[in-house]
Amino acid sequence: MTSPCQSLSAPGELVRELLARRRPGYSLEAPFYLSEALYQVDMEHIFGQHWIFVAVEPQIADAGDYITVDLGVDSILIVRDDEMQIRAFHNVCRHRGTRLCASRQGMVGNIVCPYHQWTYDLAGQLIHAKHMSDDFDLRSHGLKPVHVRSLSGLIFICLAEQAPQDFEQMAAEMTPYIAPHQLSQCKVAAQVDLVENCNWKLTMENNRECYHCVGNHPELTISLYEYGFGYKPDALNIGRLQRFEEILAANHKRWEGMGLPSAEIDTLERRVTGFRTQRLPIDRSGQSQTMSTEVASRKLLADFVEPALGGLSFWTQPNSWHHFMSDHTVNFTVLPISATKTLVRSTWCVHKDAIEGVDYSVENLTSVWNATNEQDRRLVEESQIGIASGAYQPGPYSPFTEGLVEKFCNWYVNRLRALVR
Repeated sequence: MTSPCQSLSAPGELVRELLARRRPGYSLEAPFYLSEALYQVDMEHIFGQHWIFVAVEPQIADAGDYITVDLGVDSILIVRDDEMQIRAFHNVCRHRGTRLCASRQGMVGNIVCPYHQWTYDLAGQLIHAKHMSDDFDLRSHGLKPVHVRSLSGLIFICLAEQAPQDFEQMAAEMTPYIAPHQLSQCKVAAQVDLVENCNWKLTMENNRECYHCVGNHPELTISLYEYGFGYKPDALNIGRLQRFEEILAANHKRWEGMGLPSAEIDTLERRVTGFRTQRLPIDRSGQSQTMSTEVASRKLLADFVEPALGGLSFWTQPNSWHHFMSDHTVNFTVLPISATKTLVRSTWCVHKDAIEGVDYSVENLTSVWNATNEQDRRLVEESQIGIASGAYQPGPYSPFTEGLVEKFCNWYVNRLRALVR
């Protein structure tokens, strides 16, 4: 019997065979989660060709602040330059390839290679290289740039030579939703990295449904309306579903009257840079995603005076989700490490003037999602173990609760069909 992760003679051949067998409405075949060849295809054609969410602007608030992000074998340096513009470069010296910045974050005046001290300014131009010939041209040895964009404080990069142009369309549609929260006027209150022993697609699929939430996420479901994430309508719950729709409509009317767009936009399947957004009410007439459903920070974001602004959710293909509330934001990025290992990075932001221990506590701010992330880690790791078994075969999605999972998989499959030759 063929192993579920056995590769054919070439990755492209394997991909084409799997895509040809793709059954709509069902989970993906095992090699998509197990195969090293498929992992390399994902890094080249998904993470190498699309806009990838990597950070928030408060991580590089001042000139000279930098962060580094690893995408497979590529290390990317993201820096705030002297003009306060965000720049992104391959974190590789143009001399002999040494990694320039080894730390995950820091501050520099100039970017200096630790090997031979080639020196670059914050715009990536080479400004000093000792012991080179008289005709050596500094201008032709600047750092290799990477596409970078900020969407109201959310930083995306793209490694492709030509980045997908529909980012501008997403930015035009999403800016009115996100901008009122003024993320650039926030600070990072906490950041937690969690490594999951699973393929990155299992992490994303798990995020795209709440079929599993009741019974697995007691902390998260305190603040979430279960009906907001799909439910089979039947005689037992039709009244509660209708009541949720009434609550949603009333809150949308109120929030939009305050200048906060709230209606759903869903382009997850039909665009290269797919996304979805919607502002949802917090259960128990709540204010924020906390154990008490009250705000985690008494210092609200921006110029908000009303704490009960619901939770603006924003999902992007292929690797992020975000929640914006009146008092804080929590932003998630998913970065593959290997075919069976994935980094989930969670970042909590509060108003830059909020004082820890006075306006908020980190424990209260992070407790819901720290618990939820750890619960999700166990779930996806068990899925990875099961998929590696010879007994695994793709199973059917629930049409009521797993529609966004299918949209993620359809987007992924369609992008491979378009890119793999």
